Amino acid sequence: MDANEILDHCLTKKGVEETFPFDKVTLVLKVGGKMFLLMNLEKQPPRIAVKSNPEWSEELREQHPQISGAYHMNKTHWNSVLCEGLKRDLIKKMIDHSYDLILKSLTKKKREEVLNT
Repeated sequence: MDANEILDHCLTKKGVEETFPFDKVTLVLKVGGKMFLLMNLEKQPPRIAVKSNPEWSEELREQHPQISGAYHMNKTHWNSVLCEGLKRDLIKKMIDHSYDLILKSLTKKKREEVLNT
């Protein structure tokens, strides 16, 4: 998947906002004001950081050399994913999982606001 495909997939989800809080090249996608995906737009092939539950993170890292603990993030909960050589379905599944984890962590009121936009 390239960066545009990743962004297009993310933007199909409710309440997603594009931000650049760190610099001009690191795209941070948020839902309800919380990050669920980071991507450096200058790096090719794309590398993303996504949230994951610890058990699945460990499994993914063991099965795929392209997946490791995310740089500058809590490595128990965030994975760095080099998208080259991974199946689209797996990348989308990791993105969806990250989005869902963040959505579930929102307050009920905030979650309802996101889902009703």
